[in-house]
Amino acid sequence: MSETAHPIEVESYRILRDKLDLSAWPPLARAVVGRVIHATADLDFATSMVVTSESVDAGITALHENAPVICDVEMLRAGIPGLETLCFLSEALGGPSGMPTRSAAAIGIAAERHPDGAIFVIGCAPTALFEVIRLTQLGLLKPALVVGIPVGFVGAAESKAALRKLSESLGIPAISNIGDKGGSAAAAAAINAIVRLAHSLPGSSDSTSASSPEQERQSGQVNQDDQEHRKMLNDKDRSMQLQGGQALAGDNVDD
Repeated sequence: MSETAHPIEVESYRILRDKLDLSAWPPLARAVVGRVIHATADLDFATSMVVTSESVDAGITALHENAPVICDVEMLRAGIPGLETLCFLSEALGGPSGMPTRSAAAIGIAAERHPDGAIFVIGCAPTALFEVIRLTQLGLLKPALVVGIPVGFVGAAESKAALRKLSESLGIPAISNIGDKGGSAAAAAAINAIVRLAHSLPGSSDSTSASSPEQERQSGQVNQDDQEHRKMLNDKDRSMQLQGGQALAGDNVDD
């Protein structure tokens, strides 16, 4: 954490450390999980986040290469200070009877203008995340990283499960969480953590405070810690899918 952090932030992290031990997470992933919990005061994210060292490193690399950062809603953009971000919601029109939603249509505009190498951050609309997934499967979009943490009872958990399947099948770097929880604050916190890491690790992911994926592979941290988390989260994911049924194409809040 930066030496210039606000005293409230410092105190928040102190309380977080008293309440929760995140040391089992690999360093890069831990930075993201910790910041999401700090931003939401929701300790459940410690066990529901799905984030690997490789996905964080992909985000760091993309930021170093000045990749566009595209958000699904303006609220999310407001939570990412100090970084130029884009949102195309104001240009988008929804379809008949509200489908596709404006959020999904905005992702279509983003994909046309930034088809290769952008970071997509989805914190509100599940339909926006479903559209990122659909366009990627069609080969019309190749994101550098997808942060998918939409919130709500309709489609949120299903869209994030679909993102994880996309990541596994096509190798798209992704960060998500399991379940209905999420939101703009959580998604903004995830990308803000990566921004901080990018600033502290200029030109590479080499650091004394956060090991690079190559360093972690050499020390066995990725193979041991990430695989244990993946197994635990995959088991939880399968349980959620059995309870939740098929993916829905609905939306919770669609500005």
